[in-house]
Amino acid sequence: MTLLRLLMLVACLATALPAHAHDGIVVVVVRHAEKADDSRDPPLAQAGQARADALAATLAGTKLDLAVSTQFRRTRQTAAPAAAAAGIEVGERPIDAANAATYAGELARELRALPPGSTALVVGHSNTVPGIVEALSGQPAAPMPETEYDRYTVVVLDADGTARVITSRY
Repeated sequence: MTLLRLLMLVACLATALPAHAHDGIVVVVVRHAEKADDSRDPPLAQAGQARADALAATLAGTKLDLAVSTQFRRTRQTAAPAAAAAGIEVGERPIDAANAATYAGELARELRALPPGSTALVVGHSNTVPGIVEALSGQPAAPMPETEYDRYTVVVLDADGTARVITSRY
């Protein structure tokens, strides 16, 4: 079943993330992979590292221009394999109580300002991913339970301002 899901992810991303140039902006939004424990800043568990590696393999055929995560180890470690494969660093966009209410909107504005043809990876948390998707696309996103690690959303921001959203699991 896991292989089938991975194949479906590859097929979906292949249609959303062309290897050739595009005139819009593509943003892949994921929650961090499985964490080792429930401490404040845990690293990824072994299953989480495997998921981060699978994400990198899936994105390998794209020209990833930007990878952004929060300041927490689990988000940075989820983004790291894909960023390393693309030859880029993981940029950090911290979230805290002071900016939690405006985080998604501010990040969406920054992503929409990327040059046409850009592809970005954004790694967040169960309580930030739906808001980021909504702020980027203008479309509602389903809430994300604390136990969900396998959803990914691709938001394609076309040059004319419209957004297409593809949500799946891997």
